[in-house]
Amino acid sequence: MSPLHHLPIAEIAPHALLRDRTALDSQALHLLQHSIATEGLRTPIEVWRLSTPNDGHTYGLISGLRRLTACRALGHTTIPAFLRAPQTIAQALAQMVTENEIREPVTPWEKATLILNAIHEGHFDTPDTAIAALFPALPRTTRTRIRNHVSVVEALAPLLTDPTHLTTRQLDTLAAAIQSGHEDLLTATLHPVMGQGSETQWSTLRPVLQDVLREPTNPTTRRPRRLLKLRQGLTITREACPGGYTLRFTGAQAKSGLIDDVLDKVEMWFSKD
Repeated sequence: MSPLHHLPIAEIAPHALLRDRTALDSQALHLLQHSIATEGLRTPIEVWRLSTPNDGHTYGLISGLRRLTACRALGHTTIPAFLRAPQTIAQALAQMVTENEIREPVTPWEKATLILNAIHEGHFDTPDTAIAALFPALPRTTRTRIRNHVSVVEALAPLLTDPTHLTTRQLDTLAAAIQSGHEDLLTATLHPVMGQGSETQWSTLRPVLQDVLREPTNPTTRRPRRLLKLRQGLTITREACPGGYTLRFTGAQAKSGLIDDVLDKVEMWFSKD
């Protein structure tokens, strides 16, 4: 068993690794602080010695971000730690993920985001190699599900507000829509509600996703058509609603005059004998 060290907190870089946990729950952190203040830290953190000290940091954090944050907030100057010796950053990432899966699993969105970020930083070549290294104990079906979630992060991350609250089922639904060729439709649906709350965004997405799942696009005829993008700066989406469908016009050319012209055209079509 590795010997226990008591290391200066100031010398530990909390973000030397990509973190799978993107946010710390304030209430849970407060409870952890109270526990440490009254009973002490029961489980040491894990670190590795940096090959090159950076900004006064000698060690990089592998696992224990919440514990380190709580001890720092309590004014502790040292913290119990196990000193690990990963051969690569990728191996250190795998150790962090393993510990968090045992202690307090991160959200599905955070897992997918970590994979994508690790690829962008060059630690892995593909999502499949990243998932195999970071989640080796998971069954194949679960790893396939995570791979599908990576496609959602890649496609929709800039548009979604606080997506860490998306459930596994919601991510599965979004992934299925993307795999069936509806990424542009989801993007067009989200653009008008960018920056709004996550509940508003999901309420906007829900009828579109239900329509996609209820009536898949025919690969031969490419119908039903759910999205039309015109060069003039106009996007039209078809959305299911109770009793029928809604056509949503967005973009620079979505003006009242255009809508009047469309209504005139529809009236002309249906007024013919």
